[in-house]
Amino acid sequence: MADEHDFDFIFGEWNIHNCKLADVTDPGCTEWIEFEATGHAEPVFGGLGHIDRMFVPTSAAVAGFEGLTIRQFDPATRVWRIWWASSRAPGHIDPPMEGVWADGRGVFYGDDVIGGRAVKLRFEWTTDDTDSATWQQSFSYDDGVTWGLNWVMEFSRRP
Repeated sequence: MADEHDFDFIFGEWNIHNCKLADVTDPGCTEWIEFEATGHAEPVFGGLGHIDRMFVPTSAAVAGFEGLTIRQFDPATRVWRIWWASSRAPGHIDPPMEGVWADGRGVFYGDDVIGGRAVKLRFEWTTDDTDSATWQQSFSYDDGVTWGLNWVMEFSRRP
């Protein structure tokens, strides 16, 4: 059953290897880029939530940016909600994703408009230990019938 400790593994400092489609707004894009980032996550609200910041330096693959994730657990519904904001879209916070953890895997869904098109989003988290984790994002342009993976982050704890 989902609880407020599901994301406790994320607290601390991380190296993050990113592999993402060059243009996630284009459902036909097949070009993948890779880049590095660092991250830091800490609890807030007595452990019922946390803030996770990601720092991406400018590289040959990507212009640098900073990302912010806010995750909050709702004890009444036993559901997590996740919000994302980035320096690439100042003044904007993405609509929340909602979901739960079960059997070592967190799955979260949401709706948004990406590149002018309605899209369903899916975040998937997996972790086998406290020193590594994987996050991946997929979009569906057909109301969840098919999903296209467009971003994978591999987290490794910084010493």
